[in-house]
Amino acid sequence: MTKATTAMKKSASTEGEGGDTPSQLIDARINELSDWRGGMLAQIRTLIKQADPEVVEAWKWRGVPVWEHAGIICTGEIYKNVVKMTFARGATLEDPSGLFNSSLEGNTRRAIDIHEGDKIDEEALKALIRAAVALNLSVRATRSRKPKNA
Repeated sequence: MTKATTAMKKSASTEGEGGDTPSQLIDARINELSDWRGGMLAQIRTLIKQADPEVVEAWKWRGVPVWEHAGIICTGEIYKNVVKMTFARGATLEDPSGLFNSSLEGNTRRAIDIHEGDKIDEEALKALIRAAVALNLSVRATRSRKPKNA
């Protein structure tokens, strides 16, 4: 593998040291959080995998868990008082259950801020994740049908 290929692979999937996979880095993040946030990140991760068994885990931007399928579905950011799920194309998604409660003013992203003690509507979240995957797949299909010189 060339240095350029190695650098591209590293920036695309991991930024950890020692060759850890993104899944291993997410495991480590969950384990290092000794409070409710680790449990919440683990629960979110489980729900994402249930909603989309083909999801790919990534580790980007110096320590942010990312879940992808035909593009970014969402990230799992950890802050002092909140676990934030940011959906890359959230502004385009239908949210009939009203899960989005953050970043509502943006034209692209939407987020769900989860605070200590909050309960997740698991079925609504899984439906939102499946909708994000469907949107990513439709965008990819549309792009692949465009003429190269258009």
